Amino acid sequence: MNEENLRRVQNIVEAALLTAGRPLSLEQLRELFEEAERPARQIMEHVLVMLGKACEGRGFELRKVASGYRFQVRQEYAPWVGRLFEEKPQRYSRALLETLALIAYRQPITRGEIEDIRGVTVSSNIIRTLQEREWVRVVGHKDVPGRPAMYATTRQFLDYFNLTTLEQLPPLAEIRDLEEIGREIEQEIQAEIKFESPESSPGPEGTDSEASTGEESAGDSSTTLH
Repeated sequence: MNEENLRRVQNIVEAALLTAGRPLSLEQLRELFEEAERPARQIMEHVLVMLGKACEGRGFELRKVASGYRFQVRQEYAPWVGRLFEEKPQRYSRALLETLALIAYRQPITRGEIEDIRGVTVSSNIIRTLQEREWVRVVGHKDVPGRPAMYATTRQFLDYFNLTTLEQLPPLAEIRDLEEIGREIEQEIQAEIKFESPESSPGPEGTDSEASTGEESAGDSSTTLH
């Protein structure tokens, strides 16, 4: 493919990523083209590398996440871009963050197992909030009396936290306790600014018997299972 055609493909991919408002996989990008002119995977990968380099020195970057590729504002510019939105970033209870951390690191895991580790009852509102944000989902039922649901993270969880696989989570050996994991997750949430509308924010999440109920709510959303 000559330089002119490569540039044309790059422009088409750039336009699609700017318009989509969600990550697009390499195959989805290839399907933008009629079969007769569809670039080979190797060509498309080269175009994405070129596009990534074209973003160098700019306020946004091309980022690969679990669902594919997307443009997003560079993290260092988040404080300024965040002023465009009237809504404050959502704050989550410690109980929700600890529950999410346990699901991420111990999946698949049941609600009862989460309660055994945390030592308190997990509110149904917390599980519902995590499912509404599409960060966790039921992946089966444990073969014990009552057949409790087993939870795992989703591809949207990976996308939201700029991950492509679960292996990119910080090793547990580097994190002292669940509260520290929760703080790290909340920092990621506060810093996350993408080319997305904040209008799809869910309502406030529930708390369990250990958490306070007066925390702020506002908000945004993004594992895939093996």
